Amino acid sequence: MSTQQLVAFVAFTVAAAATPGPSNTLLATAGAQRGLLRGLPALVGASAGMGTLISVVTLGLGTVILESPLLVMVVRVCGAAFLSWLAWRTATTGHLASAHDRSPGFWAMAAFQWINPKAWLICAAAAASFLDPAAGSAIGQSVELSILFVAITVPCFLPWLVFGAVLQRLLHSERAARAFNIAMAALLATSVIFLIL
Repeated sequence: MSTQQLVAFVAFTVAAAATPGPSNTLLATAGAQRGLLRGLPALVGASAGMGTLISVVTLGLGTVILESPLLVMVVRVCGAAFLSWLAWRTATTGHLASAHDRSPGFWAMAAFQWINPKAWLICAAAAASFLDPAAGSAIGQSVELSILFVAITVPCFLPWLVFGAVLQRLLHSERAARAFNIAMAALLATSVIFLIL
């Protein structure tokens, strides 16, 4: 990858990973429910899931799915159903101490990327924009893009986790914790609306 392509890829990844979306909402929730250090597995899981997804998409699976309206609909419906379940689960969680075990960890966040429509769109756009037929094998390029993507998304996701962890210090009462959980659930539900539309 040339320096110009690398700069463009970094800018693309930062814009994609740092902007609000379902993963960032879940990371803020994990930070608020678990704290910064205990929320780090969720952050690493989100980055690893995205890195794995971009690797597979650049190898061709993304093309197969995006060319099939039925598969696109299946991914969209699964994503909407999972986000709705997460929104309900977040909204019905009680105090943050009892919510600790219910917030997503490494495996949940990694797996979530595979049904997160925003993640699929980001990975498909990255593959279409940065995969270069003249730059060598698709396997080598997919590994390179995957490693770069993980390295860039970790610091982009971190402010969302920190934001949640800072809020954790303010959410001492049951009422404040419930209000936060409902606000995060509303953001996830809003993501479902945009996903369906």
